[in-house]
Amino acid sequence: MKNRNFKSIFFFLVVLFALSSVFSTNGHASDKYEDLVVLFKDWRKFESPPMLHGAPDYTAKTWKKRYDSFKRFRQRLNEIDNSKWSVEQKVEWYVVLAEMNGFDFNYRVLQPWKRDPAFYKSVWTYQSDVPAHEGPTHHATTELWTYSFPLTESEETRLVNDLSVIAPLMKQGQTNLTGNARELWITGIRDIRQQSIDLDNLAEMLGDNMNAKLKTTIAEAKAATETLKIWLEQQAPLKTGPSGIGKENYTWYQQNVHLVPLNWDDEVRILKRELARAWSSLKLEEHRNRHLPKLKAVTSPAEYDALAERSVKKFLAFLRDKEIVTVADYFEAALRAHVGEFVPIEKRNFFRIAMHYDPMPLYSHSYHWFELAMMKHDPHPSLIRRNALLYNIFDSRNEGTATAVEEIFMQAGLYDDNPRVREIIWILIAQRAARGLGSLYAHANEMTMEDAGKIHSEWTPRGWMKTEKELLVFEQHLYLRQPGYGTSYITGKYLLEEMIAAYAHGKEKQGEQFRLKDFFDELNAIGNIPISLVTWQMTGVKDKLFDTLGK
Repeated sequence: MKNRNFKSIFFFLVVLFALSSVFSTNGHASDKYEDLVVLFKDWRKFESPPMLHGAPDYTAKTWKKRYDSFKRFRQRLNEIDNSKWSVEQKVEWYVVLAEMNGFDFNYRVLQPWKRDPAFYKSVWTYQSDVPAHEGPTHHATTELWTYSFPLTESEETRLVNDLSVIAPLMKQGQTNLTGNARELWITGIRDIRQQSIDLDNLAEMLGDNMNAKLKTTIAEAKAATETLKIWLEQQAPLKTGPSGIGKENYTWYQQNVHLVPLNWDDEVRILKRELARAWSSLKLEEHRNRHLPKLKAVTSPAEYDALAERSVKKFLAFLRDKEIVTVADYFEAALRAHVGEFVPIEKRNFFRIAMHYDPMPLYSHSYHWFELAMMKHDPHPSLIRRNALLYNIFDSRNEGTATAVEEIFMQAGLYDDNPRVREIIWILIAQRAARGLGSLYAHANEMTMEDAGKIHSEWTPRGWMKTEKELLVFEQHLYLRQPGYGTSYITGKYLLEEMIAAYAHGKEKQGEQFRLKDFFDELNAIGNIPISLVTWQMTGVKDKLFDTLGK
């Protein structure tokens, strides 16, 4: 009898242990950080949709099934108890939450596969300067910039596999695109038209050097792209609805997905303030510099190359010698790959105008390329932070930092020997505030994209946004496609400056000296996660936003 009872108890304990292991592995009733990592791996695998006829499946039927499965992932996350974790680990719990909220918002509101023809753009000829492409993209793009030409046999095979997605995806788009967002629809046709041009250029570049399979694949991709373009043009007159997501949705998206602790009205106030500050600072700067010679733009490729070379050396020496940030060995190569080239005056857009006067303000913004180089050469030890976050959740961190350092480096003395360049910094800030402000009104459906562009153009000093219209359309279209991206430059800068204040205040309370190099090195080490989370980890200041999210 005793032996039988012992066996029963032993069996019960074995079963209980097994069940507890299952629960822990699946993220249920667990307090282990390791289970968050397991969940993250499962989540990322799930987030990429299944394939349909050789292309990612964004059909309504599949989305409904996947959303039901998504709810179980969200439940697994909520059942992980992180109360005893370190701040660093808790931060990563919120990163996973933000991505899941992004999936939820895409399904309920944004629906780019349904509302946004540009979502179906497959051919990308350039690398983004942030961790992933700006704006919604599908899961099987062709990244031509990753190829070296002429192609090897294995690279030809890879390119065939990449391009083979296009034909079935273009066909699927005609079924999926049932939305009524007029401005997204009409402007998105440009992206599909450009894809057709890019495929022609690719075929011309490869010429007779490509094999028969690659030639056929390019031809099929081109034909399918043309078919989608024509269909979009035929449907365009029927599209009459708004493209903005509205103030309430905008605020929810910013707070729950991008973890920006601001609402729509907050962002309007901040961007108006920054626009006024930039304009007034520019005029004060011009007054201070009134007796100095004005900047002169370079007038030839040789002059541009010489200016770029001087600027690269000066900029890197400044970062190193003035102890701004630890300059890794690979920083120089990362910067030199993007120094730009001479552009005739009649073809210069806003940024090209600035660079032909002095490229260092934009080299400061090229802090982006340092961050991407860090991801490649010094990847973050945490799997959750190592690669690009989904849904452009990195925007406040990456765009905010790149914008903030333009002014930070100026204030640290980068242009002490050439004060006129300071004027360019204020013009850059004004332009970003103006375009972001316009995007806010467009998302509130209080302005058309065209009217938002007028704010963007009219409130950029010296008429620098009036010289080349393509950039204006590109930027306002992107910001309408990706809520919050247009404001992230200024709101991210604002949040970074708040973080510097909290960081410096903490150092002062502890009797320690604030060192700019320490600040940037810590920022870089934390990775490309939302500024609100970086602030929490670096300073211990947890925004009240996080008390309302999640569980």
